[in-house]
Amino acid sequence: MERPPESFYHHIPREEVTTEKPPRYTSKFRTTVVQENKSGKSAMKTMGPANVEIPSPEKFLQKQSRDHKLTEKKVFTRAGEHSCTQRKPDVPSKSDRPVMGLHSKKDFVKTNDYGETPEYLQQLMEEQQRAQEEYNRYVSDRMREGAMKQLSGEEHAAILEGLNQNWEGVNRQYLGLSLVTDTITKRQRKECLEQALLQLEKDIALMKRYQTIYIAHD
Repeated sequence: MERPPESFYHHIPREEVTTEKPPRYTSKFRTTVVQENKSGKSAMKTMGPANVEIPSPEKFLQKQSRDHKLTEKKVFTRAGEHSCTQRKPDVPSKSDRPVMGLHSKKDFVKTNDYGETPEYLQQLMEEQQRAQEEYNRYVSDRMREGAMKQLSGEEHAAILEGLNQNWEGVNRQYLGLSLVTDTITKRQRKECLEQALLQLEKDIALMKRYQTIYIAHD
């Protein structure tokens, strides 16, 4: 390892530079605070305040004199309730038999207004009845004019049977489709069959729900 080159400047003594610290901060209230602190301690140099009442020898500390005494036990009752001291009757045993043959002449239906239809329900029933009567008159007038006819039971059953057969045929075609719809033609074919099945299901549900159906003449 090479040493640094020697220089005569290294042998010249250097002057030591000393830094002077600024004077320490001292509050102007220091003297006042010290005096107040000393004056407050002088009054409490002994154990406790200077003027303390000396306990009498007759009032010595007795056993359990400092224990907290519990208040007297009281029965808690709410307003309108019975006291807890009154016990309920015991549950009847399996050998006890109920009292039979008790009857009452009170008419609970008339007394409590049970069994009466509310006024708003009566109004609703009357409105429904009026609407049904108007519809029946309209149908009668149209049938009398020859503009409408009612499906017979045989025609209703035949139409329902035809709808079921059509649904089975379309469903058979739908199940025969390819699982992969990778072309536009396959996708359109699948959507068309799904719409046909949905419409047939609606028609079948309509025929099963309504047994009386009217058809308008062209």
